[in-house]
Amino acid sequence: MNMKRITAFSLLALLAGCSTISGWLGSDKGEKPAKLVDFKQAAAFHVRWHEDVGDMGDSVLKPALTQDAVYAANASGKIYKLRRADGNQVWRVDSGFPITGGVGSGDGLVLVGGEKGQVAAYGEDGKLRWKSTAPSEVLSPPQAADGVVVVRTADGHVVGLSEADGKRQWLYEHPTPSLIVRSYAGVAIANGVAYAGFSAGKLAAIDIASGNVKWEASVSRPHGTTELDRISDITSPPVLDDEQVCAVSFQGRVGCFDAVQGNELWNRKLSSEQGLAISGKNLYVSDAQGVVHAMDKTSGATIWKNDQLLRRQTSRPLALDGFVIVGDFEGYLHALSSDDGRMVARIDTDGSPVPSAPQEMDGGLLVETRDGGLYSISIH
Repeated sequence: MNMKRITAFSLLALLAGCSTISGWLGSDKGEKPAKLVDFKQAAAFHVRWHEDVGDMGDSVLKPALTQDAVYAANASGKIYKLRRADGNQVWRVDSGFPITGGVGSGDGLVLVGGEKGQVAAYGEDGKLRWKSTAPSEVLSPPQAADGVVVVRTADGHVVGLSEADGKRQWLYEHPTPSLIVRSYAGVAIANGVAYAGFSAGKLAAIDIASGNVKWEASVSRPHGTTELDRISDITSPPVLDDEQVCAVSFQGRVGCFDAVQGNELWNRKLSSEQGLAISGKNLYVSDAQGVVHAMDKTSGATIWKNDQLLRRQTSRPLALDGFVIVGDFEGYLHALSSDDGRMVARIDTDGSPVPSAPQEMDGGLLVETRDGGLYSISIH
């Protein structure tokens, strides 16, 4: 199959003026990103430590956390172990290939992927344990659990590799349309099951021991008359709690499903490339226009939405202790109140985009910018 892939940025250039996704584009009238406005600050961010780990290029690389360390990587192939408490470097290794997927971790392994399908596993001591090869480019962090390393590739494959030596244990193949969005969506693993979203709005639950599919469901279905209109890809990782798993598609819908059986609980129209966060009774999403929504996770009903970050390429949210935290294309972090969505705090980083969701760390958060700024930040 002569498969074409398009990034979010090339999609912008390619589709300016297309009415089907004009909102995500900032409309066909050339509307600019919203300007940041002053607000009454009710909380404050504080930088605990900051390190530079090198830029991530065109990829979306995110750090991995273990009990005492932070692992980060850059596009040129370097992997860093930093002390979680203060950011001081413990070691640095060179993978020998450009890193496009990482960093993943689990069961004592540190994992990265490359543009030619390379998968490399290191111990927490920085020593290479093994290298393997996935069917195609790896754009998201490999994940390890229960003796298996689960890798999602750019062409819709999910492969299970042995944690011991990297040998392939199983392969899941998902049919891919002729035109897809370049996706950095990884997998979410819980209770021996890997949940992954795919092109055409499909969501699958895969047993990681055997590779057998437990269930498949449709978050959304392609519609329209052209290939571009019919793009309805899940481009962000699913989120889950003890009972349900939720996912959202670009140019499509958001929905939640029973985690065990895959039965649909609810579904509603909403487009997002960045993705979701789940916390308590709420589901949070940054939509394709940059609007942040809070929804009831049991029904999908809107609780609040904040459009102050319209067209600012708002990142996937982090829900943290009464706050919903997102980054934007200018390197700002914004904290919204989880109660009503009002803006309560803001901090600038290094001026480059925040392409992936901040992560919770030690009562605060960890965030990496496209230029490689790694920040440990508290909020009070």
